[in-house]
Amino acid sequence: MKNLWTKEESKNYQTDLQLRVYTSNLLGRSDDLVLHGGGNTSVKTVVDGEDILYVKGSGWDLVSIKEEGFAPVKLNVLKQMAKLETLSDSDMVKKQKEAMIDKTAPNPSVEAILHAIIPFKFVDHTHADAVVTISNSNTGIENIKKVYPNFLIIPYVMPGFILAKKIYEMTENFDWSKCEGIILHNHGIFTFDDNAKVSYDKMIDAVTKAENFLNENAPLKITQNTACKDFDLEELKRIISKEKGFEVTLKVNQSPLALFYSSQNNLKTCVTQGVLTPEHIIRTKRNPLILEDINIQESINNYKEDYQNYFKEYSNNEICLNKSPNYAVIKDFGIVTFGKNEKESNILDDIITHTMEAVLRTSNLGGYKSISIKDSFEMEYWELEQAKLKKK
Repeated sequence: MKNLWTKEESKNYQTDLQLRVYTSNLLGRSDDLVLHGGGNTSVKTVVDGEDILYVKGSGWDLVSIKEEGFAPVKLNVLKQMAKLETLSDSDMVKKQKEAMIDKTAPNPSVEAILHAIIPFKFVDHTHADAVVTISNSNTGIENIKKVYPNFLIIPYVMPGFILAKKIYEMTENFDWSKCEGIILHNHGIFTFDDNAKVSYDKMIDAVTKAENFLNENAPLKITQNTACKDFDLEELKRIISKEKGFEVTLKVNQSPLALFYSSQNNLKTCVTQGVLTPEHIIRTKRNPLILEDINIQESINNYKEDYQNYFKEYSNNEICLNKSPNYAVIKDFGIVTFGKNEKESNILDDIITHTMEAVLRTSNLGGYKSISIKDSFEMEYWELEQAKLKKK
């Protein structure tokens, strides 16, 4: 992975927060590190004599974030929150908001508490494809330990307070000076340092190790599929629009990767193994619509029935989301995403493209293994997302 830091550009950034903006933008410039709002960063500094954590604000992309995109939160309050036995996500958001020294700033990232308890000035968190690809495999645990012997490795837990609490408990009496970073299985990677450049360098170096491992042990080999079958996209658009209740915008992907992915013999098994990183499920759902031999409407009816069963099995007073799919894998044709507009369709296509690469690579690592179906449901029906629906 290319290191994008340059002395010339960095001269434009002098303060703690300015340097935080610069290296956040550098991380955001690589789709292999973060996609569409993914990842978060922070810096600890002093404002008017008080220790403050500036952490990425909700809704900001790292590639374009500016100083006003960081939420300033009292560091001590966040550290005290980590000591609580339980804390709902809605209460966490409320307490973090109350601890901000600028109430006009955006809401802090849900990982603010975790950033606070990591005892370094600069903290970087990404969902690096290479790292998550290794961990999202049946041999993930052993290979992550092999690639990152000096990292703290955390089994998957729900992001937010639960994750922060888990790491807080694991790091009591912990020698942070010997820790090169943190790997969150099926989720991402953290690096940190008291110097902005060094923390960024550590991220690039760590992800490069994962990329080198994959190139040696799980290279992506795409067999060119020139036979692309015909498909009635107009009928698909009409039916999906009716199911969604609005006219969808289709994005058709017939790249060599998409054609190869959609031509797999074991298509259903291949494409229904879950998301690349947890937050993707809010956009994509866990599984796509698979279109092989039966007609479109029948396939969608089956998809909705499966989704309803999934909801019934794991729900506990949640509001059911629209049961129709957000994208389709069409046998020997490619990938089609369904968005409210062109922007949403393109975002979905970006996410699926990165997921396809990971799924195909892991065939050389024992197969693909995302978070469990139960964990998927909890992420898709996250309390904070449900609160928005109930408020509406």
